[in-house]
Amino acid sequence: MRQNPPPSAVRKPPLDHAYVGEHPLRTLGYLLRPDRRRLTLAVLVFAVKHIPVWLLPLVTARIIDIVVDHKPVSALWWNTAAVLVVLLLNYPLHMYFSKLSSLAIRRTGTELRGALCHRMQHLSIGYHSRVSAEVLQTKVVRDVDALETMLQQTAQNGLGAVMTLLGGLAVIGFQAPVALPLFIVVVPLAALLVRSLRGRIRADNEAFRVEVEQLSARVGEMTTLIPITRAHALERTALRRVDSSLQRVLTAGFRLDMLGGRFGSLSWILLNVMAVAFLSGSALVAYYGLFGISPGDVVMISTFFTGLTASLTALLNLMPIVSRGLESVRSVGEVLQAPDLEVNEGKRDAGEVTGTFTFDEVGFRYPDAAEHSVRDFSLSVRAGETVALVGGSGAGKSTVLNLVIGFIRPTAGRILLDGEDIAGLDLRTYRRFLSVVPQESILFEGSIRENVSYGMDGEVPDEKIREALAAANALEFVDRMPQGVETVVGARGARLSGGQKQRLAIARALVRDPRVLVLDEATSALDNQSEALVQEALERLMRGRTVFVVAHRLSTIQDADRIVVMERGRLVEVGTHEELLAGTGPYATTLQPRAYSR
Repeated sequence: MRQNPPPSAVRKPPLDHAYVGEHPLRTLGYLLRPDRRRLTLAVLVFAVKHIPVWLLPLVTARIIDIVVDHKPVSALWWNTAAVLVVLLLNYPLHMYFSKLSSLAIRRTGTELRGALCHRMQHLSIGYHSRVSAEVLQTKVVRDVDALETMLQQTAQNGLGAVMTLLGGLAVIGFQAPVALPLFIVVVPLAALLVRSLRGRIRADNEAFRVEVEQLSARVGEMTTLIPITRAHALERTALRRVDSSLQRVLTAGFRLDMLGGRFGSLSWILLNVMAVAFLSGSALVAYYGLFGISPGDVVMISTFFTGLTASLTALLNLMPIVSRGLESVRSVGEVLQAPDLEVNEGKRDAGEVTGTFTFDEVGFRYPDAAEHSVRDFSLSVRAGETVALVGGSGAGKSTVLNLVIGFIRPTAGRILLDGEDIAGLDLRTYRRFLSVVPQESILFEGSIRENVSYGMDGEVPDEKIREALAAANALEFVDRMPQGVETVVGARGARLSGGQKQRLAIARALVRDPRVLVLDEATSALDNQSEALVQEALERLMRGRTVFVVAHRLSTIQDADRIVVMERGRLVEVGTHEELLAGTGPYATTLQPRAYSR
């Protein structure tokens, strides 16, 4: 029967730890802190279930001495019974340990993935433009998986090795204390070996992790460009770009594996040479009757030393896995500590929005840019007014749209929304009254209903969905589909044409009934027939709303209430289509004939 984890296993408290500059072990301790009681109990249970590992050599020694010294046979049965009882207890204790450790590890992985997704939703658009989606996906999937693997291996192999080591030293100290110093010498030797290779292992793990992230980015880029690649017969070029990343991953992975092999071999040789020497030495001591060592003690000591060397070997072999896991913690920390956040906590809610905007000497410069993208931009926009932004490439049009959406904040001046500085508003509440129709509609692999109603609170009635589809000129093709509004559109709307996807995007905006609308090249990628349908739908969408539109087609912008002409981030002229054509500014002399010739 399938067992579901208890509710406590999937709780998700906020992950508000400061990761900047911290050692990953401290970060790991913070991640595991909610499960400290469960983990403590798991260690205690493991210690009890692990008793047979260090009890068997002791019982074996006693049985050998019973045989050699011809002691009462009842002692043989008592020792055998004790071992059998402890062995039978292993199953329930192991299952209980597995439950405790698994809940803690899986909860940590789930919470960490949730924290990464939560953080990504709050990181600025500027951050997402610098870091590819595939790299972030690698961190959420691969890095957290490496962390879980490290914790699982540590819980099983690492904890077992430590318990064997401590148990063996305790029994030797009690049964044959004269041999204890020799056991203790082995531990510092193993520690020296770990220290000598730790830095190199960390560096190689980091190099391998970076190469895998770059490969993920390159593969994501390749899959996105497959239609263009196929259309221009560029398959070999695309594969060469991926092959170079594959070769670097191969080289970094091979280097890491060879280092791990060297590490494992040296540790195995060192510890087993010491085991052979220790066995011969203890046998000579017993042979000459020194220190009261019996034949059974020789078997016990050699068995424990073999167990000790096996435990140390297991710990040494665990080091590459631990190093890889800690490197994953560092990788995850790169996202969790990224400061480029959109901060909304504690700011005022935008209870109602009418759509009046005032740009007061607004300027914006990207962090690494030499010049401002927008400078000295002043404009008052009335509620319900349509404003078209035109200008050449790099004029600052998209930056103004991003400022309106709140993706970026002005680095100079201020933007007032209905008389309030937008910097003091919770942008999440403002965006409930905002819709964006981009150049390339963004659809997910779900039904038409799910895509149209995406982001709406509660279930949207069928009537409202169909009204929005009809107003967007989309109902005619939706009703022809086998499942109607329940038809799955495929990944990124792959089963739809460009015009159909754009009309669904308009339907999504209509369902939200926004007060502010942003249109970013909404018809530039369409053929004439699709453009006509989309343009008609856009006209319905724009009625009674404040609209900011960027377009290169005359048909899209000529009916705007005002056209704002921009050059190198500055506003150079404003007016209606007719007013600007009648003037001598750049709209009439440069932009209009070149950019709007269609």
